[in-house]
Amino acid sequence: MNLFQLNLTPGLVHPILLQLRDPQIQKDRLRFKFNLERLGFLLAAELAKTLPVHKVEVQTVLGTTEIAVPAQPPVLVTILRAGLAFYQGFANAFDDADSGFIGAYRVEGESAEQLEIRMNYAALPDLTGRDLILIDPMLATGGSLLKVWQLIASQATPRSVHVAAAIAAPEGVEALRQHLPQNSYLWLGALDQQLNEQAYIVPGLGDAGDLCFGPKL
Repeated sequence: MNLFQLNLTPGLVHPILLQLRDPQIQKDRLRFKFNLERLGFLLAAELAKTLPVHKVEVQTVLGTTEIAVPAQPPVLVTILRAGLAFYQGFANAFDDADSGFIGAYRVEGESAEQLEIRMNYAALPDLTGRDLILIDPMLATGGSLLKVWQLIASQATPRSVHVAAAIAAPEGVEALRQHLPQNSYLWLGALDQQLNEQAYIVPGLGDAGDLCFGPKL
């Protein structure tokens, strides 16, 4: 699996990550969602450099020029509800992309080993031969993304598989390495230290879904 970490390069990612992690700034829900969206856009811009292109000739008022544009829009698939703000950054970048949505949630146990992932909704476009981008802000155990991939793989064979996460844990990265196709790509805002006993990323930033939309029952 090919791994890209945006925080290893200088640029706008660092103040965005600072604001996403800061508990005081997180209290501004609109700002938190916007920062996830901005981070998604930055990662999408990096990911776009790897997609196939073709040249299009355009006639301006003064002459003609050739511009390399994506050969085919990718398909964006995100996990509800936490992925929505992060997904929006990718949707802004790939404005003509098809999109799919998966309802998946974690059922807490007493330890990470007892954590259960349940799926209860899926709306997917045709992914055969397409460049697939799986979007989830927090890559913890990787359980949700792998369940989504199993569903997709049972229905279609994408041309390429890209996974995008704002924050990831090494345990989740390793799980994806073992189970995704060999030519997959992982795009991260940052790779953190580890998971705690409840399978939350440390230092992480907390529960992205709750910070975006409020606590759930």
